[in-house]
Amino acid sequence: MYQAASDRYEQVPVRHAGNSGLMLPVISLGLWQHFGSSDPLADRRDVILSAFDHGIFHFDVANHYGGTDFGSSESLLGEVLNKELKAYRDELVISTKVGFEIHPGPYGNGTSRKAILQGIDDSLQRLNLDYVDLYYAHRFDDTVALEETVQALDTVVRQGKALYIGISNFDTPQTQDAIKLFKQLGTPFVVNQSSYNMFNRDVETTGLLDALKADNAGLVAYGPLSEGLLSGRYLNGIPDSFKIHPTNDSTLAQGPDAVVKQLNQLNDIAKSRQQTLAQMALAWLLRDPVVTSVIIGTTSVDHLADNLEAVKHLDFTSDELAAIDAILK
Repeated sequence: MYQAASDRYEQVPVRHAGNSGLMLPVISLGLWQHFGSSDPLADRRDVILSAFDHGIFHFDVANHYGGTDFGSSESLLGEVLNKELKAYRDELVISTKVGFEIHPGPYGNGTSRKAILQGIDDSLQRLNLDYVDLYYAHRFDDTVALEETVQALDTVVRQGKALYIGISNFDTPQTQDAIKLFKQLGTPFVVNQSSYNMFNRDVETTGLLDALKADNAGLVAYGPLSEGLLSGRYLNGIPDSFKIHPTNDSTLAQGPDAVVKQLNQLNDIAKSRQQTLAQMALAWLLRDPVVTSVIIGTTSVDHLADNLEAVKHLDFTSDELAAIDAILK
């Protein structure tokens, strides 16, 4: 029988999402890729339990995740929640999302009231839960009035099926409009989950970080290692087969050789900090307290432990930050 490590809360710092009562570990585990029905349950269970043993109590999923078998990532997490982690439910923060394709037909996609209200019920069934801690609109749906989406998310909270609400992939004006509506309803909106890494700083340049700070909300960063570019695996070159996430298209605009040069320059700074490139990349994201948590995705217990070493050195000198900015220009 699984028993969690007694020192699990001594390993990873915790931050509030804005001025809310929602607290997250600064590093969270996401189950976007390779946590579906075609993946080995026992191996994935080991990663999830190792994460919890190391102080990661926030697990992030979506009803769309699972490869071509939509929903199967929720089902996999639900297996672990129902068995090994059931006794620890009150310690966990489980987040899921609605908005991308989950089944055929017009209500299997988007954030209409019908899609959201049936989506939360289906997610809870797959997760083996009575409620989730954080429920997201996974994307901005321009075919539905924002008021309808916001009101439906508010209903989910009032029904007791979610404790907090988030949005994901909303740009700055969309975020500001949504927050205004959430405030009118008294909905516990807490975070925007967005793509953010050293190569993709759109949340800074578009004013999203400033907007969230102004409204006392937080940002949860996904894609922190830019599809692995910042993992250290590509210091000697980027293969032609490398695929970049759509949110990071501009990263390779000057060609792969230019990126490899930047990676090596960044790696030199990481070495001087006694960190790996991946550890420094994670720490760099957390330099701003508006960033509540950074979501990593790994299927390796060893890689998980290595990434978590980042929290041992989160401070940067002004010279280090200036040098990093000069490389990334």
